[in-house]
Amino acid sequence: MRKSLVIVLAMLLVLGNIGFANVQPVLGVEIVTDATSAILMDAASGQILYEKEAHKELPPASVTKIMTLLVAADAVASGKVKLTDKVTASENASKLGGSQIYLEPGETFTLEQMLVAIAVGSANDGCVAVAEHIDGTHEAFVEEMNHKAQALGLKNTHFVNAYGLPAEGHYTSAYDLAIICREALNYPLIRKLTSIKEYDLRDGKFKLWNTNKLLWWYPGADGFKTGWTNEAKYCLASTVERNGLRLICVVMGVPQVRGHFAESMKIYNYGFAKYEFKQFAPAAQKQGVVTVRKGVEDEVTAITEKPLGTTVEKGKDKNLWVETKLKPEITAPIQKGQNLGEVLLYRNDQLQASVNLIADHSIAKASLTEQIERTLKGVFGY
Repeated sequence: MRKSLVIVLAMLLVLGNIGFANVQPVLGVEIVTDATSAILMDAASGQILYEKEAHKELPPASVTKIMTLLVAADAVASGKVKLTDKVTASENASKLGGSQIYLEPGETFTLEQMLVAIAVGSANDGCVAVAEHIDGTHEAFVEEMNHKAQALGLKNTHFVNAYGLPAEGHYTSAYDLAIICREALNYPLIRKLTSIKEYDLRDGKFKLWNTNKLLWWYPGADGFKTGWTNEAKYCLASTVERNGLRLICVVMGVPQVRGHFAESMKIYNYGFAKYEFKQFAPAAQKQGVVTVRKGVEDEVTAITEKPLGTTVEKGKDKNLWVETKLKPEITAPIQKGQNLGEVLLYRNDQLQASVNLIADHSIAKASLTEQIERTLKGVFGY
């Protein structure tokens, strides 16, 4: 009897060890997520703070529309189109299924209204209408989306349409989407559009509610886009900013309803608990003066063009140091915002970030008489 008990206990111990072996945490990874693929990225540097199968090619569903908005924002920034342009829906646009604003052929909205419908209401028909307005055909616009993907260096992305309905050869990855989001942050228009919670279309007769519930549920969230199809499951690419730290999170292939929100919040909680943004100089801070030759003034103040800082793991902000490089002198005329040097932030010997130093105001060139008087004053002291 005693021997049998020993055998049973030994078997339980072995089985117990097998069970524990299966749930051992992977070294350095502190998140367990139901997402098929996920990534957490520092927006400032592009540093990956967490990833799971981040380069896996997957269908993105309506998260595709971030690239649609990016190409559209490019067209607005370049002057190719204006937000006040009238966009008329074609029959081709009105035929789209899935999420839509039920465009009728010939119905007209401004480009800005169409972009809001895409960003807030995930309007597939709006995507086609915008694509045709910008590039003539939906196909030409999709080609531009793929060119943009190539320009961003994306290795696991190819688009077949501008709206994200399932199609053979239409795929991207969590990493690539994070890069697209990081690029989108350079366009204030995109964050403005994707942060709108609700919008009245057709004189209030058609209400749009943003599908990204993080805008309500998670403080600091101000973008970007959800997606869902049977094939893609639940997807979300989003961004949150708190205390100067802006993070980008992408989750793809989450099986549960609203799971893309829960998984994103879990990953963000990890990011904001573990990391912080360490600022060393705010925007427009004085960093020195530069001598001015042949100007109506003798010197100009150099200020930071934007904040200087870096994302660090909490409690590990040692060995950070700053180097300032300024031109010894500059010849007038000088324009406000003109480059005068740079300030660099290092950890040990590794460059973490850099910011341009610029002139805080304009300085005109002195007349010949003024230059002679200044020279005499310098020589003779009068």
